[in-house]
Amino acid sequence: MRSVVKMSKTVEEAIESALEELGVSRKDVEVEVLEEPSRGLFGLIGTKDAAVRVTVINDPIEIAENFINNLLFHMNIRGNAIVRRENSCLNVDIVNISSSDMGIIIGKRGNTLDAIQYLLSLSVNKNRDDYIKVLVDVKGYRKKRETTLIRLANKMAEKSKYSKKPIKLEPMNPYERRIIHSALQNVSGVTTYSEGEEPYRRVVIQAK
Repeated sequence: MRSVVKMSKTVEEAIESALEELGVSRKDVEVEVLEEPSRGLFGLIGTKDAAVRVTVINDPIEIAENFINNLLFHMNIRGNAIVRRENSCLNVDIVNISSSDMGIIIGKRGNTLDAIQYLLSLSVNKNRDDYIKVLVDVKGYRKKRETTLIRLANKMAEKSKYSKKPIKLEPMNPYERRIIHSALQNVSGVTTYSEGEEPYRRVVIQAK
């Protein structure tokens, strides 16, 4: 468990300093007051700061690291997870992985990566009141995929406007469909909508 000792003029200030360093909320820690603040003689001589030990007991970073590393071990894949928390979002990047193993983790159209992300989200948010959004990536795959999808969206939009016919894209997960819709929402001459049932739901680009 991660733990830090902090000193400040008050107990609350020391706790807040510890929470900021650890990157967690008050609900995720145990606080042990090591020293109460005191003013000393005449409020000047012998003044003591408060000292606290703050220990993370429900650490989403630790949960995510253990989950991914154990998963990779049981899949016989070499690699490890780098986890960063930014407010209510947990970014998990799988690194030090070979190209072939990367393909296994991603799966067809990112389906395996999405499944890992879903399961990790369940694990991180178990017994939590404040929901943490979990994003799992491997070697920047999602950013590269987003760039590819935006390029595809614009290309198919031009094709639809030229042919005056609707263009049906391949089935995509909700995250990828949102990228297509977002990329074309301000493009004149076309509109987009989704059709079909999961997991075969797809985006249709329609010329106006």
